[in-house]
Amino acid sequence: MEGTVFVPAIEGIKTVKSEQGEILSQPFLDVCKHILPVIDKFGAAMTLVKSDIGGNISRLESKYASNPSRFNYLYSLVQVEVETKTAKSSSSCTNGLLWLTRAMDFLVALFRNLIEHEDWSMSQACTDSYTKTLKKWHGWLASSSFTVAMKLAPDRKKFMEVIGGTGDINADIEKFCSAFSPLLEENHKFLARFGLDEMKAS
Repeated sequence: MEGTVFVPAIEGIKTVKSEQGEILSQPFLDVCKHILPVIDKFGAAMTLVKSDIGGNISRLESKYASNPSRFNYLYSLVQVEVETKTAKSSSSCTNGLLWLTRAMDFLVALFRNLIEHEDWSMSQACTDSYTKTLKKWHGWLASSSFTVAMKLAPDRKKFMEVIGGTGDINADIEKFCSAFSPLLEENHKFLARFGLDEMKAS
């Protein structure tokens, strides 16, 4: 494989915003999809995260596909639910975007840990990023299943070799995290404006 597994996502981020600086629905979801192959390399430890991310992407994509011109911008998916007072439903696109953003927060924190703490084991890097991001939103059940899954985390050195391909993995992780974090931050700010950034897992 040419370069690292992060290359498609890094390239994708360049087209996420419109000329007016708005986040576009499909390009944003595509970047999230490009991260799925990275999660695959974690094996069983990330099965939960992967199915969660995949499910939320599908939910947002099918809404987008129902009317691409109307839902061209990511936040239009939320605005329409705010207006119809369906944003807080567990099956809403708003909920999908919130959890997709949180799962991505977790991954960005994890990738950062991998380049900033070279002495940490994989499960240490995972647990630390989980505690910083998802843990406070999860109930006891989700939290405990996550803790169990982290024990299945792959060997760090092997994992880095697999995702590194022929590229400079640390440089690409840094590029991805730096470019993608501001988009996640923007999602949180947008959701917070409507008081929708505090929803917990049911």
